[in-house]
Amino acid sequence: MNLTISGHHLEVTPALRTYVTGKLDRITRHFDQVVDVKVLLTVEKQKEKEKRQRAECNIHVKGSDLFAESAHEDLYAAVDELVDKLDRQVVRHKTKLTDHHHEAPKRMM
Repeated sequence: MNLTISGHHLEVTPALRTYVTGKLDRITRHFDQVVDVKVLLTVEKQKEKEKRQRAECNIHVKGSDLFAESAHEDLYAAVDELVDKLDRQVVRHKTKLTDHHHEAPKRMM
């Protein structure tokens, strides 16, 4: 899995990097065919303080690309919401890939 974490108007500290990678381990635990992950952490220059911290993520998995974004006052809370959204998308994608159709029972004559 290729992991890219970048910041916009923000320096990505080692503590923030380890926090994001620790949270993204939850996604690879559910679906192991993750090819590429790109995380973008931004601080928007707004006058109001609420929802300035944003986290975006593009995930390339076998079969499709998934995208999620989250905004919050705290960057760590934004990352938590982002991983929750991505986790739901990955689980939904995994259930679409598995075949849930059963063969019809054989008729007894």
